[in-house]
This record gives sequence, C-alpha cells and structure tokens, in this order.
Amino acid sequence: MSGAVLRGARERRVRTGGVELCVAELGDPGRPTVVLVHGYPDSKEVWSEIAPRLAERFHVVAYDVRGHGRSTAPRPLRGGFTLEKLTDDFLAVADAVSPDEPVHLVGHDWGSVQAWEFVTVRRGEGRIASFTSMSGPSLDHFGHWINRRLRRPTPRRVGQLLGQGARSWYVYLLHTPVLPELAWRGPLGRRWPRILERSENVSRGGGGGYPTSSLPSDAAHGAWLYRDNVRARLRSPRTDAYAHAPVQLITPLGDAFLSERLHDELELWAPRLTRRTLPAKHWMPRTHPDRLTTWITEFVASVEAGRAEVTAPGRYADRFGGQLALVTGAGDGIGRATVLALAEAGARVVAVDRDEEAAVRTAEEARAAGASKAWARAVDVSDAQAVEKLAEEITAEHGVVDLLVNNADAGPGGSFLRTTPEDWKRVLDAHLWGVIHGCRLFGARMAERGQGGHIVNVASVAAYRPSRMPPAHRTSGAAVLMLSECLRAELAERGIGVTAVCPGTVTTDSGRHLVGSDAEEEQRRRRRAARPPRDCPPERVAAAILHAVVRNDAVAPVPPEARGVYAWARRVPGALRGIARTQPPR
Repeated sequence: MSGAVLRGARERRVRTGGVELCVAELGDPGRPTVVLVHGYPDSKEVWSEIAPRLAERFHVVAYDVRGHGRSTAPRPLRGGFTLEKLTDDFLAVADAVSPDEPVHLVGHDWGSVQAWEFVTVRRGEGRIASFTSMSGPSLDHFGHWINRRLRRPTPRRVGQLLGQGARSWYVYLLHTPVLPELAWRGPLGRRWPRILERSENVSRGGGGGYPTSSLPSDAAHGAWLYRDNVRARLRSPRTDAYAHAPVQLITPLGDAFLSERLHDELELWAPRLTRRTLPAKHWMPRTHPDRLTTWITEFVASVEAGRAEVTAPGRYADRFGGQLALVTGAGDGIGRATVLALAEAGARVVAVDRDEEAAVRTAEEARAAGASKAWARAVDVSDAQAVEKLAEEITAEHGVVDLLVNNADAGPGGSFLRTTPEDWKRVLDAHLWGVIHGCRLFGARMAERGQGGHIVNVASVAAYRPSRMPPAHRTSGAAVLMLSECLRAELAERGIGVTAVCPGTVTTDSGRHLVGSDAEEEQRRRRRAARPPRDCPPERVAAAILHAVVRNDAVAPVPPEARGVYAWARRVPGALRGIARTQPPR
C-alpha cells in the first residue's frame, strides 16, 4: 500500500488477526513508551508534528490502523473492524514495542474511540499506564449519555440530543452502502486536503506528509469502523466501561462534530480524570501540536512519577494548565494578581517588571501558588530593544508565549495644563508604546507559530469615559482600546484572540507615579478612593482577565459599574460628555 512514513522513524511490521500493521518508532526505546492511535480518515502521519516533539523525552510509537496507510486491510471488510479486533491489534503492537512495561496511550478521533475500549476492557488492564483522549468519546459512554436523556427528557437534555444529532450527520451517511466508498475514491478524496485547509486551517505536508496518498482507500476502508460498531454499541452499551488507568481529556471548544456536553458525566466512568480545553477545531494534532505535546508530556511525566492527575486546583485549570503566559507590570497590582491567578490555574508564568525585586517576589509567590514554573525578568517595556531581547530570550528558553498580558502603566496623572511634555512621554511610553512593543514582538511569534494564542491589553474605563482629568491616562487608554480592536480583526484569521480589559479605579500602589499632579491632587484622589464606591481590588480584575480569555471577549469592563459606563458610552455618549464637564468631587 502507498503512504508516507514518519520522517526519521524506524519501521517494523506486526502481524495479528490476519492483517499486517505498519508500526513506526521514534526516540529511545529505554524510555517510557507513548503509543499514538490515529482517527478517521487519517493514517499515522496525522501525528507527524507531535511524534518528533514527544520523541525528545519518550519512546514514541505510531501505527496505521488496519486498512489504513501502510497496514493491510482485513478480508472481508464487513466485520473486520470491530472494537474487539482493534483491541487485538493494539495489544499486539504494545507487546511488540514494550513487552515488559505498560504504555501511555494517546488517541484522536476514532483513535480515541478505540482507545476508550482498550482502557476499559479487562484484557487491557495492566498494559496501559495512562490515556489521553482527544475528539473521540467511548461508544459505551455515549450510549449511556443518550439513554439518560431519553429516560428524563428535560428541555435542556432534549436540546443536547438534537444538537449532537445534528453534528453527527456524517455518521448517518457512512452507514449507507457503496456511496461513501465511491465518494472517497472519487471527488471527495481529491478535495479532502483543500477542505481541511479551508475549514480547519490544517496545512498540508509536514514531517510525514499529510494527508497521505493512501487517503481515498483509507477513508473507504474506515467506513467500516462506523458500520461495525456504532449502532451495536449505542443500542447496548457496556455497563462495565470503567477506565482502569488515569485519563486526560482534551476537548476542542470549536469541534464541529462533537459537543462538549458529551463529557459532562465522564467522572462516573473515569474517576482519575484530568480535563483540558483548547480553543481549537477537530484536527488538533495538526493545528496545535505544541500545546498538545506539552499536555501529553506533563501528564505522562506525572503518571510516571506516581501522581494520577496534573490538574491544578485553581479555576480554569483545564484551560490554562501548562500554558506559557507573560505578564508585564507584574511587580504589584493587577499584574501581580494576574500572575498569581494564572499560577493557581497551573500555567507557566513569566513576571515582567522594571523593578527587578518586585518581579522576583511575584515569581516566588507564583511558584508557591501552584505554577509549574515561574520566572522573573526586569525589563522596561517602553524600550523597544529591551522588549525585543526579552521576546528572543523567552522564545529560545521556554517557547512561544501562549498568553500575553500587557499591563504596564505610569499612573493616571493630572490635568492637561499641568501635564508636561515629559509627563506625556512617560505615560504614552509605558501605557501605549509598551503595549505596541509587546503585541508586535510576541504577537508576531504567535502568528508565525500558527497555533493561536491570546493577547490581553489592560486599558481602563477611562478609555471610553471622557473627563476633565487626567487626559494623558485617558488618551493612552483609548489608544490601547482601539489598538486592541484593530489587532483583534487582523489576527482573528490566525486563531489569536485579543481582549481589551478596562478596569475602573483599582486598589493598588501603581498610582504612586501621578504624573502632572501636585500634592493637593494626590490628596484629593486618596480621599475619593476612601469613599464608597470602593476601588476595585486587583484580584477581581485578574479574575476578569482569565474569564475574558476563556470567553474570547473583545472588551471586558470591570467591575459592574465599568460595564454600565461602557453601555452609556455606546448608547448615550452625549450624557457622558455632559458629566465630563463637571468638577470632580473633592
């Protein structure tokens, strides 16, 4: 059979059940073994971006499922793709590549569907050390999920059933005789690479050549995966389908074929469960190999070290765990609180501040809060060359940043007539140019990597609320808000989200640099901050930042009063202009 081989892999043949499986190996066989199982209509080359990355630390094995790639197909095809026979294949591969030690299993799409069978049947017990599931549920769990909703058909549950039914349109087509084979061996097979490129942003080629030239026959044979298994298992799902190994579930939030709700009750079947979510579509192994490699590596390492889970206790751990985040202005206030919130969610964090002692202190607190890794950097973000050097160092040492939080500020300042050109430069350098430098240098690396990311620019409620003072802070905030909106439009096609967070007055000492203000002005601000409504604590803003990233919000005003002002600014801007003319209370 035709088909490419993973670049640099050692190839062997494993015979089982009347078929010959093509098995590719990378890495040191003396290290823990990770077995990668591909889905439909793929071959093992779907892993060509992930396998070499994993091979730096593990013995990596990828095999073509029977009837796919360079493996032979059963004869006859009908009845040759049952989960029982696929389990025989996996066990034969595991015995060949790791006869003495259990393997760590990773499955995508139908590779995950198969792997759920491997990790829940008794004969797989002791052969699997861990399982990472992506975009493929257990058919048994799916069957019970359907039955529970049919037995108690609340409006919400009926909606879930109808929603998943609509997503499963292709399953019905694959059960029709002959037509799927004709389509895949004809026009669909020729157009599939372009369809993936347009709908999922999956690039063609890669280390192993994807999709392979065997795609038409792979897809035609693979239709029997559905015909041999789906209806039988959904009608009579197993009642003993409990995972006997730790499970990591990675759920793409933009999957066109599977609803997130399918895994709502998964803890019933997999008590040692770690959840991860990713703003991605179905073909994650091709679009987000770096993130998946990080999660798989951490999970396997944790199991090897004797820990069943790696999920951090903090909120949003499923989303930020293992991500690389960089926060500027991290020495105190919002920046420090954001670093600690990300640490509690299990992120790797870089705390950046021009005050080296403050940055180091924040990094130490982050490690104590749960960050898998935390580093400190002393950088003045208004210095373009310094930020460029920072971006080069961070990328070389830790990889491309997944989340950038531009938070540096120079304080609110005083009235226009009291603000000198030097004061304007200080504010704009820190609050606007610091954001521009960060977005340009770190955002460019996100775009070049092509695996998405997110940028948060901390502006202010002052960005859309005019006032007699302080104009420098409000002008820079408005510029940051518009810059964020423009970047969001430009970077959306690259999978990079951009959010402008607009907090009100925050309880922090970062306002100690009140440019252009005199002693009377500073006293007035302190008296005003002491009166209700109280200033917003930085921890609240940090929580809003994480929430906005998860939701991919364009603008995130915080607290509720700031959201109210934002609504006024959009609907009745004239009223805010009138209020702006009044003298601020003393």
